[in-house]
Amino acid sequence: MPKKFIKRFSPNPETLKAHPHLRHFGQALQNPNLWHLNRRSAAGAVAVGLFCAWMPIPFQMLLAAVVAILFTVNLPLSVALVWVSNPITMPPLFYGAYRLGAFILQENVVEFKFQLSFAWLAKILETIAPSLLLGCVIMGISSAILGYALLRLFWRFNITKKWQRRNKK
Repeated sequence: MPKKFIKRFSPNPETLKAHPHLRHFGQALQNPNLWHLNRRSAAGAVAVGLFCAWMPIPFQMLLAAVVAILFTVNLPLSVALVWVSNPITMPPLFYGAYRLGAFILQENVVEFKFQLSFAWLAKILETIAPSLLLGCVIMGISSAILGYALLRLFWRFNITKKWQRRNKK
C-alpha cells in the first residue's frame, strides 16, 4: 500500500533526470538506489524532503536533490516533499519557526509591516535572521525525525498486515 501510494504521487524519474538543474549531476543520477522505492529509501527521502522544506532559502528542491544524492535515498520523493512549504504555506511555517527561535533565544518578537524592497528585506533579516534560522533548523530536524519514524512504522505496519492476510489464506 505505501509503495503504490508513494509511486502514484512521485514525479517521473525520466523527467527529473532531464531537468535542467539536475542534469549537472551527470553520473550521480544513474545510481539505481536513487530511484528505487523501499522502506529505507522512502523514509530517508521523507526526512530529507521535510528538512529541506523548512530551510528559508531559494532552490529548496535543488538542496533536497543534492542531499538525496549524498545519502542515496529516493530522489523523486525527497524533491516532491519540499513542496510542503509552498508559497501558500511558507508564511505561517516560517513565522512559526521565527516565533520558536525567538522563544528559545529569549528575544522579543519583532512586529513589522511588509514592504516590497530589498532595503526593507535586508533590514528585517538583520533583526529576525538568528531567530528564524534557529527555529527553521529545529523544526526541520524535528519534522525530519518524525516523518522518518512515522513512515518506517507505517510501512512496517502495512507489511505486517499483508503477512497476516497471506497466512490466513
